[in-house]
Amino acid sequence: MIDKRVDDLDAALAGIAVGATIMISGFGNAGIPANLLRGLGAMGLSGLTVILNAVRRLEESDPVFFADEQVDHVITTAFRGPGQETAAFEQQWRDGKLTFEIVPQGTFAERIRAGGAGVPAFYTPTAAGTPLAEGREQRDFNGQARVLETALTADVALLRAQKADRYGNLFFHGTQSNFGTAMATAARLTIAEVEEISAKTLPPEQVHLPGVYVQRILQAARED
Repeated sequence: MIDKRVDDLDAALAGIAVGATIMISGFGNAGIPANLLRGLGAMGLSGLTVILNAVRRLEESDPVFFADEQVDHVITTAFRGPGQETAAFEQQWRDGKLTFEIVPQGTFAERIRAGGAGVPAFYTPTAAGTPLAEGREQRDFNGQARVLETALTADVALLRAQKADRYGNLFFHGTQSNFGTAMATAARLTIAEVEEISAKTLPPEQVHLPGVYVQRILQAARED
């Protein structure tokens, strides 16, 4: 029997090193692992690469990531929210202190899925003929231009789920799953914070992510 429960943030985040590549689940406010992010920020690591849907969510969870210049590279689909003022991460990008890779959202999801499936690269028509395709290999298939995109993998994936059992099986509430299920397959270490840990094994119909993809689970209150 494997018990994947950990007692606190220190145990949950143990072993994450300087220069790590970290995938972070979340779409809007759904599925953001806010407790894990604050714990990670407090570790004071540097040289991080972060892969997440909207970079502003990282700053909202804990401004220390950019205030202390912990992040070197960001792969994301959303650079700035509507009406948002210039944020710390944008200023650091302007100052040459970090680099950004902006990816169309569907391509972002597929690059992560491909990483988890062991597919090193794929062609997509998305972004063909736009500035996002500049410098990338392009080929025509049946008369349509397609862009070569490489898979994304990570050292660590941080997820938020509603419920887990001790074996690491996860149940997500609604859109809470978003990119998390794919990220778990593409990372060497997956850590999930959950609101509830079931005393019994989750029934099959509630297992949205099998525990084979999850190494650590931490019970943590939901953060708004």
